Amino acid sequence: MKINTNEIISISAANQNFSNVVKIADKKGKAVIFRNNKPKYILLNIDESPIIEMTDDEKIDFVATRILKTHMKAFLELAK
Repeated sequence: MKINTNEIISISAANQNFSNVVKIADKKGKAVIFRNNKPKYILLNIDESPIIEMTDDEKIDFVATRILKTHMKAFLELAK
């Protein structure tokens, strides 16, 4: 994987200012977070990333499934 130096941020800087990580990902498509001077994590902008290609419907389905899983008890209670 090629890493553009403009996409790099240290884990301590990411921890102190996560919105900066998001700005990098929005602008460059991804932000690479380094830990101990090595790439460790990637934050992807899924709207711009060719790595994850999903239609808008697939994105909605993904989020909806996670919400349903997390709050299933509440939805079952509401359905009564």
